Amino acid sequence: MSAQQRKAPTPLDLVVLTRARLQEAVDEAVRRGRITRSDAADLVAELIARGRSQADELLSAPRGMARRVTGHQLAIAGYDDLTAAEIADRLEGLDAGQLRGVRTYERANANRKTVLAAVERRLT
Repeated sequence: MSAQQRKAPTPLDLVVLTRARLQEAVDEAVRRGRITRSDAADLVAELIARGRSQADELLSAPRGMARRVTGHQLAIAGYDDLTAAEIADRLEGLDAGQLRGVRTYERANANRKTVLAAVERRLT
């Protein structure tokens, strides 16, 4: 799955886990014979690498984008399956907060000028 296909994490998706706590959990699995020491070391290294990569992506996002809206949180049902024209037609009746949510999501994903212009017209 590419970085563009992945959805931004929501606050409920995020967890902070220190390397020491992760190591403790894996060491316990080794003591119980559930995993080999070698596999445990590989697992911890992979999880740490993935965690660092995800943290770097989150921290390098433009200010405010770390809390980006996800497709299922938008006020327009089926947003990702709609054309730009269909989305523009559905903007009527959305409040300013919902319009800003559409704008944020659109900028972070398809970034269609038609949709962004329609949102801006509604916001002004």
